[in-house]
Amino acid sequence: MSSATITVSRTSSDDVGLREIYVDLDGKRFAILQNGQEVTQNVSPGPHRLRAHNTLFWKTVDIVLEPGEHALFTAVNRPGWGTFSVLALLGAGPLYLTFERRA
Repeated sequence: MSSATITVSRTSSDDVGLREIYVDLDGKRFAILQNGQEVTQNVSPGPHRLRAHNTLFWKTVDIVLEPGEHALFTAVNRPGWGTFSVLALLGAGPLYLTFERRA
């Protein structure tokens, strides 16, 4: 049986470059991504659950992969309203998480 592939990248120019993004696949750690990183892993075809979080916001994506399919995801820590004001005041601010399938 042929495998499928999942790639998660954190290479968007919209990423603020702060905080890690944690990615789990089927309840197990898949990656801890710093800004500019990408990880690829072969998986068995069939249903899978990807969960990404930056310790503040969580996103979950359920997918079903066919043999030979390559699923590509983008993870981005992006600023929201007030992020930089709170960051300047407290030294930390809310970073919103975008986690989307791109192919």
